Amino acid sequence: MSFARRVVIDTGVLVSAAIRPESVPALALEKALLLFDVCASSETLAELETVLMRTKFDRYAAEYTRREFFVGFQHRVRMFDVARTVTDCPDPKDNKFLELAETSGAELIIASDPHLTEMHPWREIPIMPPAAFLVGVR
Repeated sequence: MSFARRVVIDTGVLVSAAIRPESVPALALEKALLLFDVCASSETLAELETVLMRTKFDRYAAEYTRREFFVGFQHRVRMFDVARTVTDCPDPKDNKFLELAETSGAELIIASDPHLTEMHPWREIPIMPPAAFLVGVR
């Protein structure tokens, strides 16, 4: 199923959703998947996979569970080839989410990273934490 509405979700929100399935980030991901095309790029997926597989998360969720989350997420997203370069974020590693939002025409970005949330709004694209997304977006 494809929606006209698109959203970008940062790695921190997705990792929290993966290791804490009853958390606010997990609920935000669930809502985003129901109402939006969740957008991804090869760069955002690569970062998600790398971060999810870090051994420091073993105590929260088994590696198999995290791998399963990643594969499931990968199959649910709408992929975009990002050719634009953005350098607006104070943390250069987070520019990939801004680039994806601009390329995909995303309506908003769901982020837990303060480097991103402190930029709200960015080029008229709202950047909101998961709790604000749950309350404010229909």
